[in-house]
Amino acid sequence: MSDFRLEVFYTVAKRLSFTRAAESLFITQPAVTKHIHELEQQYNNKLFVRKGNRIELTPAGELLLHHAEELFAIYRNIDFEMNALVDKKEGLLNLGASTTIAHYIAAPLLAGFRKKFPDIRLNLINGNTEQIEKALIDKEIDLGIVEGKSKNQEISYTEFIKDEIVLVCGKDHPLAKKDQLNPETLKDYAFVLREQGSGTREVISHSLKSVGLKMSDLKMEIQLGSTESMKSYLMNSSCLAFISIHALTKELQNGSLSVIDVNGLNIERYFYFIHLQGKLDGLSEVFLRHAQLTYNLK
Repeated sequence: MSDFRLEVFYTVAKRLSFTRAAESLFITQPAVTKHIHELEQQYNNKLFVRKGNRIELTPAGELLLHHAEELFAIYRNIDFEMNALVDKKEGLLNLGASTTIAHYIAAPLLAGFRKKFPDIRLNLINGNTEQIEKALIDKEIDLGIVEGKSKNQEISYTEFIKDEIVLVCGKDHPLAKKDQLNPETLKDYAFVLREQGSGTREVISHSLKSVGLKMSDLKMEIQLGSTESMKSYLMNSSCLAFISIHALTKELQNGSLSVIDVNGLNIERYFYFIHLQGKLDGLSEVFLRHAQLTYNLK
């Protein structure tokens, strides 16, 4: 329904590369250049400027990108609402999920959704909470699921499911058979921690204060960017780590990792659906309702 030249411009603007845009759109680079040139002639403005080996949007390009994003959102809603009139749900939904959710919760949710709505195409990106919120603000995704709730006024948060973060060690660690640990003792052990910007790390930092500790009190042996790498590291080291209970099903069943109770420390949080402030678009609302029904939520 939209002008293909505008789709070409949007793809170049998001990737800031004529080559990557051509690969994404399955057209040649000269074709990309031709479409951009035609738009620049139509609006009598340069849309991109070259800075060394890279390109940047001009003010005119920034303005066109803003309108293109709004226009594509309108087109998606038109398609969804017109199809809904004949009880047909189809379209493309761009989703984002923070790391823990993407690895341990999203897959069965997406599979169940596709089974129920085979004509709705899904695209999922993952990253830490900070990256997913940025992708939402940049309109690279329509709906996200993140660990924790920031104070960004552009974002609307809807509770999804509850999570608990627990202290974990390998099966051969001396603490594996200990019933309970005093919080002060945590200072004596080395830790594997998630990277800055991780929703999990932020929640842990906040919860430690309730037992008189700061994140800086923990001796960090290594910082890793995924829960899978953290679990593998624990199995081959004498470190401890705080990990979501949703990520530990297999390891707790086979006994390769053990949970350690910490006296007075209870780290609970919600996973949240996020979307930009304002009315939720049709496809996102269908997915959110499906997720709530899947987990027997309101």
